[in-house]
Amino acid sequence: MADPEAPSAAAALDGGVAGLRAAYGRGLDPVAVVDEVLARIDRSDDPAVWIDVEPAAALRAAAKALVPGDRDRQPLWGVPFGVKDNIDVAGRVTTAGLPGLARTATATATVVGRLLDAGALYVGKTNLDQLATGLVGTRSPYGVPRNPFDAGLVPGGSSSGSAVAVATGEVAFALGTDTAGSGRVPAAMCGVVGLKGAPGSRPVDGVVPASPSIDCVSTFSRSVADGLAVESVLAAAPWPVASGPFTVAVAAGAEEAGAELEGLGHHLVPLDLARVHEAGDLLYGGPWLADRTAALHDVLAAGPDGLVEVVATVVAGGEAYRGTEVFAALRRLGEIRADLASWWSGVDAMVVPTVPWLPTLAEVAADPVGANARLGRNTTFANLLGLTAIAVPAPAGAGGVTVLAPPSSSGAVAALAADLHGERLAPGWAAAGDRVHLAVVGAHLRGQPLNGQLVDQGAELVAVTATSPRYRLYRLEGGPPARPGLERVGSGGRAIEVEVWAISPAGLGRVLAAVAPPLGIGSVELADGRWVKGFICETHGLADATDITSFGGWRRYLASLDPTR
Repeated sequence: MADPEAPSAAAALDGGVAGLRAAYGRGLDPVAVVDEVLARIDRSDDPAVWIDVEPAAALRAAAKALVPGDRDRQPLWGVPFGVKDNIDVAGRVTTAGLPGLARTATATATVVGRLLDAGALYVGKTNLDQLATGLVGTRSPYGVPRNPFDAGLVPGGSSSGSAVAVATGEVAFALGTDTAGSGRVPAAMCGVVGLKGAPGSRPVDGVVPASPSIDCVSTFSRSVADGLAVESVLAAAPWPVASGPFTVAVAAGAEEAGAELEGLGHHLVPLDLARVHEAGDLLYGGPWLADRTAALHDVLAAGPDGLVEVVATVVAGGEAYRGTEVFAALRRLGEIRADLASWWSGVDAMVVPTVPWLPTLAEVAADPVGANARLGRNTTFANLLGLTAIAVPAPAGAGGVTVLAPPSSSGAVAALAADLHGERLAPGWAAAGDRVHLAVVGAHLRGQPLNGQLVDQGAELVAVTATSPRYRLYRLEGGPPARPGLERVGSGGRAIEVEVWAISPAGLGRVLAAVAPPLGIGSVELADGRWVKGFICETHGLADATDITSFGGWRRYLASLDPTR
């Protein structure tokens, strides 16, 4: 029975995923939410947001078919969403913004299928820059979605319709894609949150390719928490939330965000973007463009109706590069990634302005290629470097910043993005699904010789913290690599710095198989009283070891050996 004090469908929809779930728990009918969605779309005077909307009867039937008893097990039960029209939904037409390419999909993309299985309600297909080529949102024969803040500004692309649909409250969330920034630039221009995992972490079957080697599916939402809930469904694994404080590299132009993070206790370091910009230049200003040209060669050769001239020119640009140039670019990218690997060992995340400026429709019309390149200056590098990213909007109007880090630090990205968006998320201590929390104290820390054993098993950092004050730390004999041993004591101990990583049981087993005696896996008490699995040392292994407890952690001990560290 419905609670007479339950929020209206309009208020629930404005509350996003969390607001809808709370309202459904108090008896709100999902059919009422569908009616509100349809009414908002009908009231809109912007016909360029949607390319196709489900018939009202079909949407209401889908809402009626939801089983109330499934609400607790389906995290997106009754939540309406849109899909960028380069992602397949079985029985619906996919255009990729190109009428001559239109076809009826015979299968549903895995990411959409996971959302439907989670109880979400599919509303329709959103507009995009044609063939997902562009960051401006103006390259579609279906029109230009209107920027919700200023009709004179571009909406951002290529996922323009998805960002606008979320910003105007027509759906609670929407899927986009992100190759060069298409899941972050529109979020910044339209004042919503844009999230993307690292390339390869979410399925891309059923997605019209843009640059297949690095394409990602992304999410637009009104809050970080909502986006994390959706992304966890897309990835079929929880997006962790780590506990800080964190060391954050802040780029010029993001000083206000940096000051906010510093006020919350995080440690700031300056960020020189030269290396990441060099990586980004390989994408559409270099040989990586050949990846897009190869993927869309047959489309261009067919000369389909409605092909936008600037899109055809950009896609064909990859023909200019030779195979030797492609392999040289691959080699250079590998060098940049290797150079950054050691830098990342001392930094949890970076923060950059999502867009360097807010371009107008007139500016883009005057210089479509140059304006597009400038708009993506701080986004094109992310997928080439394999980074996770969350873009959060400016407090008012368009703009905002993006938090980025390698997948192993995605928990820090979530926590920092939430901090900047004014949200307070609980750290992901309770292992979701079958993931185990493992405390590491030495050679498995970030930047240390054995950290790759964790990363290779898909482990993700969820906390930088310390043990309870009941431990002593020793440097063990032997090596390389040099290793510490952790001993629990009744008295005379102190808190020792540790990192906590989330890892699957199978992954933990493979890590354990590589652990040499006298180390093993046991239970470790953390500073907040929680117990997790962790590396401990057999007593006999400490007989000839050096007590380094006074340093409070392995990193500080290593630093004492090399004053230049």
